Amino acid sequence: MGCRQISVIVLFLWVILFPDITAVVSAVEEKGTVFVYGRAAVGTIDDDFICATLDWWPPEKCDYGTCAWDHASILNLDLNNTIFQNAIRAFAPLKIRIGGTLQDLVRYETPDQKQPCLPFTKNSSILFGYTQGCLSMRRWNELNAFFQKTGAKIIFGLNALSGRNIKPNGEAVGAWDYTNAESFIRFTVESNHTIDGWELGNELCGTGVGARVAANQYAIDTIALRNIVNRVYQNVSPMPLVIGPGGFFDAAWFTEYLNKAGSSLNATTRHIYNLGPGVDQHLVEKILNPSYLEQEATTFRSLKNIIRNSATKVVAWVGESGGAYNSGRNLVSNAFVYSFWYLDQLGMAAKYDVKTYCRQSLIGGNYGLLNTTNFTPNPDYYSALIWRRLMGRNALFTSFSGTKKIRSYTHCARQSKGITVLLMNLDNTRTVLAKVEINNTNIFSLRHTENKKSSQKLATSQIPWDSNGEVQREEYHLTAKDGYLHSQTMLLNGNALQVSSTGEIPPLEPMHVNSTEPITIAPYSIVFVHMPSVVVPACS
Repeated sequence: MGCRQISVIVLFLWVILFPDITAVVSAVEEKGTVFVYGRAAVGTIDDDFICATLDWWPPEKCDYGTCAWDHASILNLDLNNTIFQNAIRAFAPLKIRIGGTLQDLVRYETPDQKQPCLPFTKNSSILFGYTQGCLSMRRWNELNAFFQKTGAKIIFGLNALSGRNIKPNGEAVGAWDYTNAESFIRFTVESNHTIDGWELGNELCGTGVGARVAANQYAIDTIALRNIVNRVYQNVSPMPLVIGPGGFFDAAWFTEYLNKAGSSLNATTRHIYNLGPGVDQHLVEKILNPSYLEQEATTFRSLKNIIRNSATKVVAWVGESGGAYNSGRNLVSNAFVYSFWYLDQLGMAAKYDVKTYCRQSLIGGNYGLLNTTNFTPNPDYYSALIWRRLMGRNALFTSFSGTKKIRSYTHCARQSKGITVLLMNLDNTRTVLAKVEINNTNIFSLRHTENKKSSQKLATSQIPWDSNGEVQREEYHLTAKDGYLHSQTMLLNGNALQVSSTGEIPPLEPMHVNSTEPITIAPYSIVFVHMPSVVVPACS
């Protein structure tokens, strides 16, 4: 047996025995082409598309024997932590959704409330496993001072179970008692706190989680919330959004809800945990499987069609998405490998015209953008921040010709009139050399040309790079430290991203590449490519 054969066998065994470790040397190079259709946007996102959640879970919250929440609740978070403040400021602004399972057990300690303000207490024999908790107005004032200081935009999830009777089968009957919620909203306005949106309830739609409310009743309650907001904000600007239902997608339920809620609703929110439970041993396999990632497109498409066919002007949001439910999984949902799932979700959501995407969580559990105990950013924090700085509002239809292991998305650039391409290589051995081609034909008209003669090809042109090679593009290559997918350290162009000794978020500096060169996507890597010289009609 020759040395070459032995080397191939050793490499093969290495990949089999250590599937989560990137091959030090790529065994194969493969060419591919990114096709970008730039005549019109396929989807448009909010300027503050990136959103993250803050939850109510107390330290006693545990999953599968692991207690991953510590002091990450909005009731006990350290608001004076410098890293925490800087991490939020860096997004300028970061949209934050306050909510979660326990929001439907929260009482607001408004001036008209006479009961003592008590914390959540664990009790496994009752709904959601906890007693009713309380938000003091002192804490609410502290939180709002923090939000104003950091420039955050706040979506607040209201208790939607108040006043209802919950049957043994989980059905919540009766109308929403909004007395405490209205008092809380009035206090908020009188205190000059700015809230960008009020969301009604958490995971009570469809079959619900723990409890459920019928679509017709939920629509009635949403109209009641709209009336409250209109009354309280009558002479106040800006008028906040009314949002709902904040739960898992059920086509029939959402269809009825949107049609009956009508113009009272501004945004409809759904939750995504498409990777299954955090205890699942196959999370990484799912994340690295492009076919599995693509499955969520069905639901995005379904909700988009329901909205299009409704009489409302509502827009779609992802109100909470942690990938793996029950707090995620340590060294997976807080490690480099999760950025493949997260960025793919952002790209897919934008393509289907989702306006805002809220990641569970900003901090807390094993899926936080920030470390729960020391607030240092996990890899997905940097993925989100680079997206925020490079990807503009218009999403362009993008396809990739070559290996199926490349995921590709394109947006108009945020920093220029050009474009930014996002490429992710889910293969552990193949380096892909990609060129980009622009097709300015409207993608929606392409489907009507399929039956024409094959010789009648659509006009496609390669990007017009300057022949002298002076035009450059900016590239941001993201990889795991030491090639280890479970690493919590992300490298940008080979350099570790770490906060400074004073708690400053590191600069995100690109490498400049001659525009005549192909884009190199290394195994298990992510590349953002900003091309300021590529101007298409959708971005001009």
